[in-house]
Amino acid sequence: MPPPPTTSAHPPIARLRALRSVELLTPSFAEAADFYEDAWGLEVVEAEHSASWLRGTGDEHHALQLTRSDRTGLGRLSFAVGTPAEVDEAARRLEARGIVPLCGPGPLDQVGGGYGLRFADHEGRVVELSADTWAVPPRGRDGAVPVGVTHAVLNTTDIDASVSFYTDVLGLRVSDWSEHQMAFLRCNADHHCVAFNQAEWVSLNHVAYEMSSVDHFMRGLGRLRHHGVVPQWGPGRHGPGNNTFSYFTDPTGLVCEYTSEVAQVVEDRWIAKVWRRVPELSDLWGTAGPPSTEIRCHMAGSPEGVRA
Repeated sequence: MPPPPTTSAHPPIARLRALRSVELLTPSFAEAADFYEDAWGLEVVEAEHSASWLRGTGDEHHALQLTRSDRTGLGRLSFAVGTPAEVDEAARRLEARGIVPLCGPGPLDQVGGGYGLRFADHEGRVVELSADTWAVPPRGRDGAVPVGVTHAVLNTTDIDASVSFYTDVLGLRVSDWSEHQMAFLRCNADHHCVAFNQAEWVSLNHVAYEMSSVDHFMRGLGRLRHHGVVPQWGPGRHGPGNNTFSYFTDPTGLVCEYTSEVAQVVEDRWIAKVWRRVPELSDLWGTAGPPSTEIRCHMAGSPEGVRA
């Protein structure tokens, strides 16, 4: 059984509204940029020689930043907060905990703007909090393309320490456990925005992108198939979170997921549970079969992939 939650003398540093975007580092920059635009369905907002910013159909300026790098993995996780004043308060609360921001608080010198700060978590991942990012024009949601990023699963060498940091410092709430192997954490009504997977090293497991409905989800799989991209695991429906899933690998070897219909949590009514790790709960539909050795290898990620 997972340990009971710990309490801290310090309040969480901020109220996180949503997972805004992820930055992925890739040595295969041109191939990855083409994949996420042409096959995956994101739209380029701005592009440079060594970086590209891509949006979904949602309101965020971008859901994904691709950055050319000699290593593969996670660059940073970006979370939305309500106001610049909340960013300033987050900085004060970080410093009270002995955590010095890597940059900020202040205007972010980046595509998409915003007022924010960045700091390293207990395992070296870069976490960004931001407010007042640039607005983008509405984009129609009829197409079978992602709304935006909805969750990231992170491999950790100490799942209890990771859950403790993200609940205590960042104020996330535990929605469910998959035995003592995975923990699902939320910041809003969505069942999870971050999940941790107990592993041999710290790395990125996968990034998931929300599709508007099961119909959009299935039509998206059809569009990918038209591009010659087939699932490496899925389609199916998970027990924890109740969301549909289909996993792919991008040209870098990073795992990306289409998902839809994640469970909606009503605070004060939701009771976290511990799910057994059995095939019939991993995939409620029974359509996906077990994950292949290949996709498991990609989900294990690169040990150096997320170090700040």
